[in-house]
Amino acid sequence: MLCCWTATRGKSTSYPEVSRFEDSNLNSKGLMSPASLSGLTILVVEDHDDARRYVELFLRQLGANVVAARNAVEGVEAVKRHSPAVVLSDILMPGGDGFQLLREIRALERDCVPPVPVIAMTALFSPADGRRILDAGFSAYLRKPFTPDRLFEAIRLVLSGP
Repeated sequence: MLCCWTATRGKSTSYPEVSRFEDSNLNSKGLMSPASLSGLTILVVEDHDDARRYVELFLRQLGANVVAARNAVEGVEAVKRHSPAVVLSDILMPGGDGFQLLREIRALERDCVPPVPVIAMTALFSPADGRRILDAGFSAYLRKPFTPDRLFEAIRLVLSGP
């Protein structure tokens, strides 16, 4: 599946206020509610504490069971323990990047059909970076900073299948 999500325009690199997600475009269309992701286990692999907490909070507000990891090693262990429906992974992390994490997840699930969708969250921004992410096998990617709408829509898209 080839899809690319771009960051919001502007010069700020801070994350939007999660507690205000009810004002989002998707919510006004009735697509985003406190039970939208109810029952889904979503793994968030992100080395930056604030970014990880932002994503965790938003997903929990939508009813998801969130498992958090700080690096690729913790991420692989979390996949083994929790069998997430979706994995959200940073690309640039110390001690193993998102590409390594994806390779290890795919090695674990060689016999699994369909494989778990893995969405890259990245500050990389060139078209070549995006192509490299998708060619590596990520289901989608989000450019940082991204809005709650973009995150929710990316999850909905990868869960809806190819």
